[in-house]
Amino acid sequence: APARPALLRIGARKQPSSMRKLSTMLLLARCGRALVTPAAAAARRGRALSAAPTSFPLSSSKTVKVEYGGAASDYAGDLLLLPFWSDKDIDVGAATIAQGWDAAFGGALTELAESQEFKGKKGESHVLTVPGRLQGVRKVALVGLGPKDKAMEGYAALGKAVAEIASKEKASSVGVAAPSRSRDAWTFGEHVEAVALATFEGCYVDDRFRTGDNVKNPPKLSSLELVDEPMSVDDVSPDDAYAASLEEGPQESVVSEAAERARAYAQGSAFAKDLVNAPPNVLTPRTLAIAAVELAKEHQTLDCTIKGPVECAALGMGAYLGVAQGASSDNEAQFVHLTYKRGVPKTKLAIVGKGLTYDSGGYNLKPSAGGMIELMKFDMGGAAATLGCASAVASLEVPDCEIHFIVAACENMISGEAVRPGDVLTASNGKTIEVANTDAEGRLTLADALVYAEKLQPEAIVDLATLTGACIVALGDDVAGVFTQSDELAAELSSASKKAREEVWRMPLPDAYEEQIKSKIADLVNVGPRAGGAITAALFLGHFVEDVPHAHVDIAGPVWNGKDSCATGFGAKTMAAWVEARAAASDFGAPF
Repeated sequence: APARPALLRIGARKQPSSMRKLSTMLLLARCGRALVTPAAAAARRGRALSAAPTSFPLSSSKTVKVEYGGAASDYAGDLLLLPFWSDKDIDVGAATIAQGWDAAFGGALTELAESQEFKGKKGESHVLTVPGRLQGVRKVALVGLGPKDKAMEGYAALGKAVAEIASKEKASSVGVAAPSRSRDAWTFGEHVEAVALATFEGCYVDDRFRTGDNVKNPPKLSSLELVDEPMSVDDVSPDDAYAASLEEGPQESVVSEAAERARAYAQGSAFAKDLVNAPPNVLTPRTLAIAAVELAKEHQTLDCTIKGPVECAALGMGAYLGVAQGASSDNEAQFVHLTYKRGVPKTKLAIVGKGLTYDSGGYNLKPSAGGMIELMKFDMGGAAATLGCASAVASLEVPDCEIHFIVAACENMISGEAVRPGDVLTASNGKTIEVANTDAEGRLTLADALVYAEKLQPEAIVDLATLTGACIVALGDDVAGVFTQSDELAAELSSASKKAREEVWRMPLPDAYEEQIKSKIADLVNVGPRAGGAITAALFLGHFVEDVPHAHVDIAGPVWNGKDSCATGFGAKTMAAWVEARAAASDFGAPF
């Protein structure tokens, strides 16, 4: 093969557009075993192939403008939502914000609440059509938030209701009043962020692979106004906290800043969903690498490096390449390394995502019944969360930190070159691994990725992976398992997950289980007994991080919404929240 560069580096800061375009072309041509195009390789095999992809298709995003709209009594959009905390006896007509509207409708809101026995339960909503419109308003909805002592859950439910009701009622402009007994709601950024984030995520629709009548267009919603009914400062005592907030008038800036933070989180989550939702003939290791390159082009704070099999072999990544060797030359391994850097770094972290763009199970082929083989496109959910986090962090412009996002992307396929049960692989730290089961492949790719990450000398490493069905059995479909020897890191991730409203649960790592992953012919075996499978998988990964605090997050359950058959984007928001918290803690020289 012709001589090839040892490294392909792509960074939006350092290259003009013409060079970036050339770099993408070089990525397509050079990140393989030789300078042979996919089309040429296919021709040699006697079959046709469409042109190699030069970009990764994203779902069309819906931009919703969020702003503070002032008094609810002056609202003039399509739809107005009046939220209430749960109560056994809600008097809609007596509520400060609702009473004016109820009076204008001749008590129709009170009648609606009584006829539907409205109690303000989370997710409860009832819509009233306004005859002939009133101030331009054609619909008013009563929305339940649940108990006030779970306020953040209530505000998130409110945002979800905005998207759902706006879609059903075909409203392009929506006003949301401050909830009952919470007239200063929009002076708190966390309340605004929760509503905006849930609204943005509720507007996500992936129509990339639908045509004609099957297309599910996103809601028409284009503007969201957060309104309240501020009392006159003259009507309250001078020491009243709410009166002081009115004098300062913080709502406009609070709403604007919180909405943009929510938008960054939502965009990161949507990017992760787009990656996981894409079928495996669209999202290959090559197009995953392209998606990372394109992300770097959008943000000056991101640099992207892609390594092909030759470069990975030079680094001794035998475990990763062992999994990848069964794939065709069109879909060979692509090792992605994104670096975020802004300001003078006071904290340095590494996030590693499992990147199996398709997992057949290899020679230990997944069964067609119960093996979810048709869903194994989501086996790169960890990679999606990692890149989604990179998107969010770059959009948030998190200051004074250096974050490394690493993905060892490949397919696990069957061929004459594929790894076999019984093979022994050597990882880049020199440890030998007996392959007892080719369907325990994710931990092999992560092994070399973790070794690579630790060499960057970060303060902490977190990996995310759809690693084991055993974790689904233990925690169900909605909760991820956190495995770490570090109490501090476990606490950080728990706090970040609560902020992101993505539930995690810390799992045990008993030393006694180490015996189950010892091989009789090598250093380690890649799978233990069926019982405790999520634990032994996490213990296996621990052999590839020596001195840096490390956490493994098994997202096999929450990566996919089985009911709606779509990706959740799980992990992207939690990781972004973790990065933000670590960066903020570093400003004070204290742990998060």
